[in-house]
Amino acid sequence: MRKSATPAPAEVRPKAKAPAKSAAARGTVKPAPAPAADGRAAAVRPWTKAEIEEAFRRFQTANPEPKGELEYVNPFTLLVAVVLSAQATDASVNKATRPLFAEVDTPEKMVALGEERLREAIKTIGLYRTKAKNVIALAQKLIAEHGGEVPRDRGALEALPGVGRKTANVVLNAAFGEPTIAVDTHVFRVCNRTGLAPGKTPLEVETKLEARVPPAYKRHAHHWLILHGRYVCKAMRPDCERCLINDLCRWPGKKTLAAPARAGRS
Repeated sequence: MRKSATPAPAEVRPKAKAPAKSAAARGTVKPAPAPAADGRAAAVRPWTKAEIEEAFRRFQTANPEPKGELEYVNPFTLLVAVVLSAQATDASVNKATRPLFAEVDTPEKMVALGEERLREAIKTIGLYRTKAKNVIALAQKLIAEHGGEVPRDRGALEALPGVGRKTANVVLNAAFGEPTIAVDTHVFRVCNRTGLAPGKTPLEVETKLEARVPPAYKRHAHHWLILHGRYVCKAMRPDCERCLINDLCRWPGKKTLAAPARAGRS
């Protein structure tokens, strides 16, 4: 008698997995990244013309005649000071140039001083060797091509050794009263953080400021913005409580005040 076949064991199927919980259900949703300290996050909405006018009105009320902090005695020493200030603080430049400019205040005197002695005079400033070489070279070029005078022309200034667009703008503004806007690290940060004139490059920020700052305020615009960025809208710990334009600022990370800040020196 044939034995019946042994029934095959039932297929064991793995238990169906429960649907994975969403990140929200698990409580592991990561918050959106905080805005960068330099304020490069895009502004929520652009500033209006009235808001820009109001911001610079406040800066003017607080500080009618803002001045740069580099010390100089004439256009030539201003040019030299700005060249020396690249990647250095104004305070460190002033410390070195104060005794230098007391004796050397013309291109002719600078060339006579020579590169070696100039290096010794400015050795406390970063990149002093390269800067000394550039200063002697620009002094020689001023003598050879401009009669020893600093030219009142952007192209001619930028053709000098060690002189870029920012330096040319500072000289045109401070020495000759031109309404140029120099974008340094402070201006770049303030304009991006607040949304006043956001841009990926200094030139983009400068172009937007040129278009947006009312003509009546252009002469001093970059001085107000530099000082505001240096002492109030600082890179690491912006002092929002002292900010003259707190209520206008678009930065998502700002500390909001209970009422608009009153005008005061920034």
